[in-house]
Amino acid sequence: MEQADDVVRWAAFCCVLVPVVLVVYGTSLGGAAGTALGLVSVTAACRLLLRRSERGLHAETVRPRRRN
Repeated sequence: MEQADDVVRWAAFCCVLVPVVLVVYGTSLGGAAGTALGLVSVTAACRLLLRRSERGLHAETVRPRRRN
């Protein structure tokens, strides 16, 4: 769980850093904002998938699956 939190923190940091770097190197504000929006949406989707997989893993360790 801690590793997933670290990944999400780094991704959020990059969502801020990348547009700033793009503006510094001459990209328009609109282009940088579009990039930021795309990065935020991908980060949010990845965070959702990480949380779901953690819940599924936790459920399997708490209640082992029966074998037929």
